[in-house]
Amino acid sequence: MTDIASRQSHSSTSLRQNGAIRVAALMTAIFLFALGCQTTYYTVWEKMGKEKRHLLKDNVEQVREEQAEASEQFATVVERIKAMYGFDGGELEDVYEKLSEDYRACEERADAVRDRIDKVERIAADLFKEWESEITVIENVKLKSKSRASLQDTRSRFARLQRSMARAESSMDPVLNNLRDYVLYLKHNLNSQAVSSLRKEVADIETEVSSLIQDMNRSIKEADAFVKTM
Repeated sequence: MTDIASRQSHSSTSLRQNGAIRVAALMTAIFLFALGCQTTYYTVWEKMGKEKRHLLKDNVEQVREEQAEASEQFATVVERIKAMYGFDGGELEDVYEKLSEDYRACEERADAVRDRIDKVERIAADLFKEWESEITVIENVKLKSKSRASLQDTRSRFARLQRSMARAESSMDPVLNNLRDYVLYLKHNLNSQAVSSLRKEVADIETEVSSLIQDMNRSIKEADAFVKTM
């Protein structure tokens, strides 16, 4: 029994150590990619059994998640703005503080979407470059032709995804600018009269956020379609 317990304890310790090593390798890979050391980044991942196509798929899935979370946050800030109507005095101050926090959260979500899209585009470019290079090594004419056709098809599908991501990304800036202006104006004029005077601006923001969410949803659908064919 003692031997069994000892082996179980050793096995548990080994699993924890392997998990810690994997996490450390993952963090190193992320850090290297952020520094622009893509070659080393890919090498680290390859040692963990993931090629560029796996990384592209994973990051497209994460773009989808980042966009969904950003959509929810932008919708939340609109609801917070609407909640300001009907409040006054100290209550209005409390709602404003929450609105300010929601706006900062929108900025963070938008930055996360931009960073993830940039990462997806860099991985895709590296994948396609590697794919092109490897096709030249294939001597079998039939296999070479099939591989090139597959590359062209993947590039075409990625181009559709890229266009939808770019549209969603560009839709964020005007919304964030208007939200920033709105929040700063309220900071300087926090009273019920100031809130009431901004009804048109609120309607414009709501329209822009609705359009942004539609763009995000289209991009999410393109991401779903792309992932299914990877």
